[in-house]
Amino acid sequence: MDHLNRRDFVRKAGLGAAGTGVLAGCGGTETQDGNGDGVVSGPRVSWRMATSFPTSVEILHGAAVLVADRVAALTGGRFTIRVFPAGEIVPALQVMDAVESGTVHAGHTSDYYYIGKHPALAFGTAVPFGLNARQQTAWLHQGGGVELLRGIYADFGMTAIPCAQTGAQFGGWFRNPVETLADLEGVRMRIPGLAGEIMARLGVQVQVLGAPDVYPALERGVIDAVEWVGPFDDEKLGFHEIAKNYYIPGWWEPGPSTSLQIGLDAWNDLPPSYQAALESACNDATLMSMGRYDVENPKALARLINEHGVTLRRFSDEILEAAWTESEAYLEEQAAANEDFQRIYTSWKEFRDESFPYFAGNELMYSAFAFPRT
Repeated sequence: MDHLNRRDFVRKAGLGAAGTGVLAGCGGTETQDGNGDGVVSGPRVSWRMATSFPTSVEILHGAAVLVADRVAALTGGRFTIRVFPAGEIVPALQVMDAVESGTVHAGHTSDYYYIGKHPALAFGTAVPFGLNARQQTAWLHQGGGVELLRGIYADFGMTAIPCAQTGAQFGGWFRNPVETLADLEGVRMRIPGLAGEIMARLGVQVQVLGAPDVYPALERGVIDAVEWVGPFDDEKLGFHEIAKNYYIPGWWEPGPSTSLQIGLDAWNDLPPSYQAALESACNDATLMSMGRYDVENPKALARLINEHGVTLRRFSDEILEAAWTESEAYLEEQAAANEDFQRIYTSWKEFRDESFPYFAGNELMYSAFAFPRT
């Protein structure tokens, strides 16, 4: 409560870059325009949005730009958002801090970057051996996930909207093949979220780096392996120039979402129609990103293999079984230790346990039969 009161004081006093922008923009409530045609017009609002993604991560950065463009279109240009790529205001992994402090009104980022603030935030992005893209989107929007996560965000004076989806990610780039658990021992790998916790249990030396820092670390030999997203983004970032072993599946991120994190004061100051515009824009960003990754990833994977000499490898059963065991144990341990985590985990696990048999019985049977024929 003290945290929220302190933010409220800053907002009312008009202090801070983001707070000043909101107050200057929200000069009144929604009204009908002067044309008498019933069209609703609202106050002029100007926001700043930090992101965790550089412009080179074309689709995820593009999702933030799409949100800004869509919101402006839906509000007749009265609600504008200026998008700042990673590093322009704050480093990639400090976006949530910038939103929480009021430095920016909103941030487009991955929730699991901030499990140090609360481990349950991982459910807003991806959990090892978790939900695929459709399942994650369904649980968030129709299974109560968004509401549960907003309860966590409220403790930080924030709210959040799911805002982009990459689909199943790949298992990362390794300088040397990893066939056994012994091969993972001591490997220095960039990997965030709960996946980092699990890989550490398997002997990996985990590092968490933002997108702009990953390639330089791999190039200089600071890390031996890196996971990012999938073929399209990974090719653009150039990981194949250094590491040639590309692994599947990305068991830690079968369907990760990104989020638009929003300061609660900034959100509450918006008229309802502007809030609806933001939610609609984030839905558009989710559809766009899913579609573009599904279009671009197959082409990029073919280029990586056929033009760049990349070897596509599958994680061994030994590694996958150990990762599954450690993942399930870790989730249960966190649930036993943290009431908020347990509440979200219970909802998520019930959904997973119901959804997996359905997908295995229909979706996967179709895929297993039809996909190999092309």
